[in-house]
Amino acid sequence: MTKHLKIIDYAISSLLRRKYKSIAILVAYSGTVAALASVLFLTHSLRTETTYVLQGVPDLIVQRTIGGRHELIPVDYEEKISRIMGVGGVTPRYWGYYYDALTEANYTLVGAGGEAVPLDMLDGKLPATPDECAVGAGVAALRGSDNSRELILVNSRNIGVLFEVTGLFKTESSLLTNDLVVLSDEAVVDFFGFPQDKATDFAVTVPNSSEVQTVAAKIKQLYPDTRPITKRELIRTYDMVFNWRSGMMLTVFCAAIIALCIMAWDKATGISAEEKQEIGILKAIGWDTSDVLALKFWEGLIISLTSFLSGVIISYIHVFFFDGFILAAVIKGWSVLFPVFHLTPGFNLFHMLTMGFFTVVPYIASTVIPTWKTAITDPDSVMRG
Repeated sequence: MTKHLKIIDYAISSLLRRKYKSIAILVAYSGTVAALASVLFLTHSLRTETTYVLQGVPDLIVQRTIGGRHELIPVDYEEKISRIMGVGGVTPRYWGYYYDALTEANYTLVGAGGEAVPLDMLDGKLPATPDECAVGAGVAALRGSDNSRELILVNSRNIGVLFEVTGLFKTESSLLTNDLVVLSDEAVVDFFGFPQDKATDFAVTVPNSSEVQTVAAKIKQLYPDTRPITKRELIRTYDMVFNWRSGMMLTVFCAAIIALCIMAWDKATGISAEEKQEIGILKAIGWDTSDVLALKFWEGLIISLTSFLSGVIISYIHVFFFDGFILAAVIKGWSVLFPVFHLTPGFNLFHMLTMGFFTVVPYIASTVIPTWKTAITDPDSVMRG
């Protein structure tokens, strides 16, 4: 142990003697790791947020489509759908998206009667009258509703409507309620100008999960113009979207990965004359080949681990303290129009171990292998070049 501690001390002093080269390697190495880790952190955090959101999604959502596009669904469809064997309940839902020109953000307006997701209240209550509303933290922060207790929105007739804020939402996932404005069903219908006999969609409850696909097929057969969407399909769709977006970002950073590989390959193909001379001197004064290899192993480990940990810390701060502002526009997609929300910190140990293996191990190997070739050579010939 004492021997290795002395070798580590010498390895650190050796790196400090070549401080400019060491710093350059650390910066390039850390930047590569930070870029890759930021993508993994951001994607994993959004997956966690989405998983929590989808826990409260109805077993089956029934939409109506015309020309392949979402259309309002007649309320009288509810009667026949509720009679299908296996259906526990059918609830018409009234909701829509609202673009707020004042804050340049998208809000989701939802009718309280059709809200199937359980929401905890931080303060207040759900709206009981058409002139009341409950808002998410992001909306409250943008519009100052948490202080004034008022919210003014412009309806489909270009008329400003004043709502009294009666509640502020909180959940484990800020993605769920951050952009949310909950109104009464009547207020949503009037705000968007929906026909009285139409709803946005239906939330269908199926107590037996194994019957969901069968119920969906029966609904499609009963009403060919509908599109039943199961919870499993929603989860798979979100999974594919995040896989695609994170994969696209990782592809963009392939240039950084290639640069790191070139650097490792350059080290593997040989070491500098100065390093060769140093190895020759160490051999001449009595160092064994194993001692020289241990020295270079510790040098490589110090550089690679320092760079890896620095990169991970930088990416963690970038994603969870600064909301991943560099990558968020690509990973989130159109959701950047939402009020800004803070990601819930998440850590995937498997991702970190995998990334560590593919970045740390190759660098150490590229340091030790050429050193071994030099260390087994006669010291005199090495020092003479």
